[in-house]
Parts: sequence; structure tokens; C-alpha cells
Amino acid sequence: METIITLAALKIVGYGLAAIGPGIGIGVATHGLCTAAARQPEMKGQLMGYFFIGAAMSEALALLGLVLFFIA
Repeated sequence: METIITLAALKIVGYGLAAIGPGIGIGVATHGLCTAAARQPEMKGQLMGYFFIGAAMSEALALLGLVLFFIA
């Protein structure tokens, strides 16, 4: 029983650590978007498209970690 609780706790900690990477990735992408939009406001529409693609790819890593959390 104690082993099961320990494994569950380690899985929760592991997912928490795995979610740090995508969070940093989205933060970096947002910073880049804000910087680029401030320099060239007329490109904002195209930049938003690139941002959404990058944020979705980064968020896919977090979702993959969540799925592995429930599988393992």
C-alpha cells in the first residue's frame, strides 16, 4: 500500500516538473511576439498566427505529459 502511494506521489511530482518546460516555452514565445509586434505593428496578424502554432506545439508537450501521467 505504501509503495502505491509513493508511486502516485512521484507521478504527480514528475508531471509538475514536466509542465515547467512548456510554460517556459509559451513565455518565451509571448515575449517574442510582444517584441516583434512593438517593432512592426503592421505584421501583428501574421505574427499571431506563428505564435498560435508555437504555443500549440509547446502545449502539446504538456498534454503528452498529462497522458503519460495517467498511463504509467
